[in-house]
Amino acid sequence: MARLDQETKGTLYLCATPIGNLEDITLRALRVLREVDLIAAEDTRHTRKLLSHYDIHTRLTSYHKFNQTKKGEFLLEILASGKNIALVSDAGLPGISDPGAGLVAGALEKGFKVVPVPGPSAGITALVVSGLPAGEFVFAGFLPAAGKARRQKLMELRSLKGTLIFYEAPHRLLAALADFLEILGDRPAAAARELTKKHEEIVRGSLQDLLYRFQEQEPRGEFTLIVAGAPETPAAGVPNVTEEKESALALDPAAHVAQLEAGGMERREAMRQVARLRGISRRDVYQAVLGKKQKKK
Repeated sequence: MARLDQETKGTLYLCATPIGNLEDITLRALRVLREVDLIAAEDTRHTRKLLSHYDIHTRLTSYHKFNQTKKGEFLLEILASGKNIALVSDAGLPGISDPGAGLVAGALEKGFKVVPVPGPSAGITALVVSGLPAGEFVFAGFLPAAGKARRQKLMELRSLKGTLIFYEAPHRLLAALADFLEILGDRPAAAARELTKKHEEIVRGSLQDLLYRFQEQEPRGEFTLIVAGAPETPAAGVPNVTEEKESALALDPAAHVAQLEAGGMERREAMRQVARLRGISRRDVYQAVLGKKQKKK
């Protein structure tokens, strides 16, 4: 196996790391991590566990979204001095849903060589095991945390034919699934968590099935969600999002309740429906309505 060329310096290596099981790393990645002058890691504590497992003692430095501007300049200076750097994320390929893309762009702009060292990816791993078509897909990553922005993004994606791939945090899972159901319709889907780890779980079914499942079972761990692309023709029983529904979902919960009340619905029923549509608790809706009243006073 070829070694790093000692005369070719200033190279940035993009090293994929395990998404869970520490055995899921290539021999090439281990060699590169040993031979580079510096490893830039999203979380040095997390990466140190991997390096310790494989008895690698290369110097570590942090590179994450909170220091990417200043640390990015430092790393480019290191490359300019003729040293090699390996960029790693907490899990999977660097540059996907992390600030690595910025460093890559900066390195290329400066004329440094950028070399991929491929390996695991949570999105692709979940896709191929989901049972959904993998010939054409769209990686959407993390959706916006704010409900209105998330729904607007889903409206942009709902007509795409390729299978959709999302990452989602456990505390936002129910709200996200409720928005998927209302905006995309009840499509086939899969939710994968703890991939390659001891408690790996892959739940397959419809979006409605997934919503029911995780209403009953508290979501834990980071999720990868795989959702079928738009059908050629809407299936029987699959709801279409009307302009009226789109408009309502774009409102904040209190305004949504007020809109239903204006249409003649009792407040209790309006709050119940808003909670169901958004995948949040009725208490959250009540607090939103109460907060709006207090602001008016």
